[in-house]
Amino acid sequence: ELGATEAIQKHYSRHVVATKPVSQRKLDFEHRRPRWLRECMAEATGVFYYVFPGIAAIASFTLNAESPIGVTAFGSLFQIGWAFAIGIAFAIITCAPTSGGHFNPAITICFAIWQGFPWKKVPHYIFSQVFGAFIAGLLMVGMYWPEIQVFKEESLAAGKGLVYNGGPASLLCTFPNPKQTNLGYLFMTEWFVDSFIGIVIWANLDPANPFVSPVSAPFAIGLAYAAMVWGFADIAISTNLARDLGTRIVAAIFFGSESFTYLNYSWIAILVNVPATLFATGYYEFLMRDSLSSIGKGHAVHEDGEEGLRRHITNTGHIETGAANALRKNQSNSDEYNLGKRD
Repeated sequence: ELGATEAIQKHYSRHVVATKPVSQRKLDFEHRRPRWLRECMAEATGVFYYVFPGIAAIASFTLNAESPIGVTAFGSLFQIGWAFAIGIAFAIITCAPTSGGHFNPAITICFAIWQGFPWKKVPHYIFSQVFGAFIAGLLMVGMYWPEIQVFKEESLAAGKGLVYNGGPASLLCTFPNPKQTNLGYLFMTEWFVDSFIGIVIWANLDPANPFVSPVSAPFAIGLAYAAMVWGFADIAISTNLARDLGTRIVAAIFFGSESFTYLNYSWIAILVNVPATLFATGYYEFLMRDSLSSIGKGHAVHEDGEEGLRRHITNTGHIETGAANALRKNQSNSDEYNLGKRD
């Protein structure tokens, strides 16, 4: 696979535990695995890693509101933000080497639009992402089921129902506060929160960005999400189509179809993330992306090769230091190759 040589060269000396020789049988088995299946399972697993600790933290916080010890012993919005942040970091570290680490339908669509990701893979990725969130929701409900049953009975006895912000269904997905009936306000809140996260993600993925390394990117992206949780979770945000839709389906199974109809909010939680992230990444692409710097640092190439790059520099009269060095290196390699052919 592409990149295998570089990966081996970079990590060959790292020995965490003693390793045994790799058998030909194992290599043959790994070679036969369908690439699409590996990518889909990595996307599903990554979303699971991100959603599961987050909604578990929400459950711990919400279900212990009446605990004799007190809810503060079990969580807060600060803890919930960190749970999502670290979950995102673990998702990227664990699964991104296999699938690219999208974990969000909006990011998958943006990769297809801006970075040439194959459109034929988009439906597979999106289905896998929603499936990963669905499994996370099911598992969380199963692990907290005794406590959820008690919470349901108390909520029904109080005449509150099951679907409301702070209720049983909100353990899984977002619902607005009862007085938040202005859908335009909720739309704009979701739009700007998702745009904030989208720009941070795209900046972290920019190979020309000198302030982000592959080691720090997972945590920087996770912290962007946590910052929005800390600032806006109390007024209803979703941030990810897959995270919301997958767990909302689980909420509908256990707490009723009102999970999709409550205050006509669900379409905002599910759909706004896509155009907002498109806006954010478009903003970055049109106003902040420096492709010449990426070429100069060896992270990208001109679509017409070296000749196209020289033509651009000649036409614009502008060249970055990195691009100049890349050109000199390429020219040197070309001259050496030509000398070798003459010899």
